[in-house]
Amino acid sequence: MSAQAQQLLSLFENLAPGDQAALQAFAEFLAARGGAVPQVLTGMVVPSLEPVTVPDPEAIERPPGESIVAGLKRLAKTYPMLDKSEMLSATSDIVATNIMQGTDAAPVIDELEEIFASHYRQLKAGREGE
Repeated sequence: MSAQAQQLLSLFENLAPGDQAALQAFAEFLAARGGAVPQVLTGMVVPSLEPVTVPDPEAIERPPGESIVAGLKRLAKTYPMLDKSEMLSATSDIVATNIMQGTDAAPVIDELEEIFASHYRQLKAGREGE
């Protein structure tokens, strides 16, 4: 086990049970975010040979009592065409704030839905302008 993993485990073990659950939820969110791009490929431009159409989002209904992590997973499935790494800063800030302050999940998920929808609109507008 690496030194970082041991330190993380030690920190986790010293947390209260509720804080352990919050840390685990945040870790699951980070693991599920997907879209990681190797650093060596960042900034590379590959010309498109054919016009690319942006597919419509998948209509997945929001279940009652949805958790923030479940909401993020649902939104990732709803918008598979989006690069999640581009939204990472905004979404992780919102999730971290919720974990630290323990706010209600519904308004946080509303905010996350708007972030995903906004990025989708930007992607669609960018592709239509090509």
